[in-house]
Amino acid sequence: MLARTDLRGRTPSTAELRAALPRGGVDVDAVLHRVRPVVEAIRERGAEAALEYSEQFDGVRPDTVRVPRAALDRALAELDPEVRTALEVAIERTRLVHADQRRIDSVTEVVPGGTVTERWVPVERVGLYVPGGNAVYPSSVVMNVVPAQTAGVGSLVVASPPQAAFGGLPHPTILAACALLGVDEVWAVGGAQAVALLTYGGTDTSTGGAAELAPVDMITGPGNIYVTAAKRLCRGLVGIDAEAGPTEIAILADRTADPVHVAADLISQAEHDVMAASVLVTDSLELADAVDAALDAQLELTKHRERVTTALSGSQSGIVLVSTVADGLRVVNAYAAEHLEIQTEDASTVAQGVTSAGAVFVGPWAPVSLGDYCAGSNHVLPTAGCARHSSGLSVQTFLRGIHVVDYSETALKDVAQHVIALADAEDLPAHGEAVRLRFESLRGGTQ
Repeated sequence: MLARTDLRGRTPSTAELRAALPRGGVDVDAVLHRVRPVVEAIRERGAEAALEYSEQFDGVRPDTVRVPRAALDRALAELDPEVRTALEVAIERTRLVHADQRRIDSVTEVVPGGTVTERWVPVERVGLYVPGGNAVYPSSVVMNVVPAQTAGVGSLVVASPPQAAFGGLPHPTILAACALLGVDEVWAVGGAQAVALLTYGGTDTSTGGAAELAPVDMITGPGNIYVTAAKRLCRGLVGIDAEAGPTEIAILADRTADPVHVAADLISQAEHDVMAASVLVTDSLELADAVDAALDAQLELTKHRERVTTALSGSQSGIVLVSTVADGLRVVNAYAAEHLEIQTEDASTVAQGVTSAGAVFVGPWAPVSLGDYCAGSNHVLPTAGCARHSSGLSVQTFLRGIHVVDYSETALKDVAQHVIALADAEDLPAHGEAVRLRFESLRGGTQ
């Protein structure tokens, strides 16, 4: 089923690898002209425009943008006990991992009387987007909210699309996850209009009142191409985590891998979206053949067979044949997958050679599905090769490093001539004067 790229006996350059490997993607520029009017309408008319777009795109107009507290409480009370327990485990483990990410302030004494302190200050207000679409994502509530709370963000709002099936409220499992995490501000708005409303804010007058919908300072969370386009248009007015593309998995495997496991993991990622990418990199032709056979068998039992088949047969998915595992490591580093599984002999050692991946899953007992829910790691990760330069969502995403410079008169005087010399070298003499005049003034005062 999967298309094959044969790199055996070849040593392509990094640039050649990037060009040759299967890769999904979306053309965000192609939809900007459709998203821009949405963003502009919400900038001008706020919540009223957002409600109109909800009616147009989601088929329902919520009674209010802000979800009533009673709806959150009801969703939690009615949540399936098994799902609640699973969410509580996911929250506990995610908090445990993210607690170790919190940075502490540091003070460096550069010279006696001269210090630079780096303070880590949380973003004040954050909007966390949780998509609807093909699936329900309470796990995305966990993955966005926990690091923000751990960073100390004081004001959080979760935005998720209204659902006609639930009277214009977001999916009740989303609401229940928010309630479990102590998030009481949830907006029933999705898509590009959610990003715009989070950016510009507005007034919710849909019930006759006048509730403020305060704008945020940063927006995080995955979404479709329209959400990504809106993030691009709003970036600068707000911070964003990333322009997320379709989800992807790469698996580096050798003859020791179980083809049933490999096939199952490829299918699990393809289940997300018809544009999802599933890529196997292997030095074993026998494994490649066995995985193809296992895919055929498992697809017969897959609930979302049509979606999965479309994703697996797309140009973004395939099998890459290499001569050795070391060659495969070069391939996956060039690919820089959102999720990378290592299913090889001595997988832990091989994993140490990974330099570019959103998250790495080591061995046969650490599938990507574990990371999606209960590993404790974060599943909001860089896609489309961005793992070469970017990290996944973490506590650091919500922190700002502020340098605090504190120098005494003596400490400044000691370095004054160097500041003046560098200012003159850059042809910015007023910079030097700002230092020199301080000491002329002091000398004049003592005569």
